[in-house]
Amino acid sequence: MTTFPVLASTLSEKDLGKFIIEKYNLNSSFECKLYRTGVNHTYFISDSDKKYVVRVYCYNWRSKTEIIEELQLLTILKNNNLSISYPISDKNDELIQEINAPEGVRYVVLFSFAKGEKTRFMTNENCFKVGSIIAKIHNLTENKKINRINYTSEILLEKSYNYLKPFFSEDLNEMIFLKETGIEIEKTFAETNLAENQKGIVHLDIWYDNFSITAENEITLFDFDNCGNGNLILDIGYFCKQLFFIEQDKKQYESKAKSFIDGYKKFRKLSDTEISLIPEAGASIFIFYLGVQAQRFDWSNIFLTENYLKMFVGRIKNWIDYHENKKLTATKS
Repeated sequence: MTTFPVLASTLSEKDLGKFIIEKYNLNSSFECKLYRTGVNHTYFISDSDKKYVVRVYCYNWRSKTEIIEELQLLTILKNNNLSISYPISDKNDELIQEINAPEGVRYVVLFSFAKGEKTRFMTNENCFKVGSIIAKIHNLTENKKINRINYTSEILLEKSYNYLKPFFSEDLNEMIFLKETGIEIEKTFAETNLAENQKGIVHLDIWYDNFSITAENEITLFDFDNCGNGNLILDIGYFCKQLFFIEQDKKQYESKAKSFIDGYKKFRKLSDTEISLIPEAGASIFIFYLGVQAQRFDWSNIFLTENYLKMFVGRIKNWIDYHENKKLTATKS
């Protein structure tokens, strides 16, 4: 019987484990377990003493060149003693493996494990430390470019809106809001004209799900899969926007956001102009990820209903309205 073609597959834990053990000269006591599927698939491989992360890139999600660029960036950050999850070389000093999956060639990378726990409700000290780490990364990546996506307003806003059009009518209030908001954000960034040292390589996905925190407040950042080139304020805006929705008490949000900014400022200058762009930066990345969900129809389209769009766009609107009200209050006082 001919094997029917597939769009996506999930690799066997057992066989992937054998593959990794052989490629990396690990002892036979290591066991591989699937952690989660998504844009990429994540496995843990461990024994009683050591634990690693195995990322299996989804077919046609990243080119080998893009993965090489990501891994080279991580190596630079590791060599500068920054607390990130870094790639591990195999017995032949290679960082990338290739597996012939049913849908085609998929790339596999072994990463160091980030010790600690994912903490949704962070302390002020946690936020300060995250800000410090991002500042140190930006100090190394300012003025630099990698051979990956350039996060322009066209990519973040226009293309993301276009990805949504096959799923939703452009007459929906939410689609109208996204289009009009995208135009306003693009205009704001174009008029701001940030300096070259305020641009560089960005992570673009810094939130609590992508770093681990130990009891001693040691923080390790990971998942640079979306890294690319853009305004550095994008990383700051996205973290603040995620924090905004985690903290229902906005006084807590303001306190923790200040700690985060203070941590950043301890190691890197942050201009008033950049700070003023935090609302637009956070909103633009949320619009971008809405577009990603539309692109990755094979795993995310169960959420692409009008109710989901209303919820997601409602969050973006709340974020924008909050900051507009702050500006009005500041102007009156």
